[in-house]
Amino acid sequence: MAFDLAGFAAECGVAAPERLVQECFRLRELLAEANRTVNLTRIVEPEAFAVKHVADSLSIARVFPEFRSEPLSVADIGCGAGFPSLVLALAFPQLRVTAIDSTGKKTAFVERAAATLGLRNCQVITGRSCELAHQGTCKHRFDVVTARAVAPARTIWKDARDFPNRRGRFILYKTPEQAATDLPEVAEASRRNGITWSLTPVFELPENCGSRLFLYSQRAPLE
Repeated sequence: MAFDLAGFAAECGVAAPERLVQECFRLRELLAEANRTVNLTRIVEPEAFAVKHVADSLSIARVFPEFRSEPLSVADIGCGAGFPSLVLALAFPQLRVTAIDSTGKKTAFVERAAATLGLRNCQVITGRSCELAHQGTCKHRFDVVTARAVAPARTIWKDARDFPNRRGRFILYKTPEQAATDLPEVAEASRRNGITWSLTPVFELPENCGSRLFLYSQRAPLE
C-alpha cells in the first residue's frame, strides 16, 4: 500500500502507530464482513479505508493536540460505522468516547466492533440527539461534541446544544464548501447563546482525497 498510515498516525500523536494500523485493519475486516448484510459504508478497499476513514478521523488530533493526551469525554453524533469514534478510541486510550446514532443496525455494529477490539473507552448509544439531551442521557456530559459527514452545523448545534459541559465545545469535520454555508448559519442560530464559531486552516487529506477543515465553537469566558 502506498499510503503510510503508521507515519500519518505518528504525526497525529498516536503513541503506538504500528499497533493502531493492525487494529484498524482488523476493524476494516469486521466492517467488510458486516457490509455483506448491512449497508454501512461503500469504502472498504484497504487504501481508501486507510485514508478516507482512518486518516480523516485522526486528523482532528493533528489540529487539536489536546486529543493526544487529555482525558476528554467525546460525543460522536451520527457515528455511522464508527468514524471517527472507533478510530479515536483505538488511537487515544485516555479518551472517553460515546458513539451516537439513531439507526440501530449501525450502533449494533459499532458496539460489536468495540467489544471485538477490546475497547473499554467506547460507549454506544442508539437515539436521536434532539431527544437524548431532553432525556438527560447526554446533557452537559461532554468536553467535545463532534460529527463527520452528518448534517449542517446549524442542525447539529440545535439538536445537541445541551451536550457540552460548561467548558465543552463543538468541533465538526467539514469541507471548505460545507463550511462556507455552515459558518454564517450556525453563527446566527447560536448568537444569543454567547457562542462564537471559527474555522481552522484548510488541510489536504493524503493521496489527493480532498480538502478538509474543522468548524469549532467557543463560549464566552466563564465568570
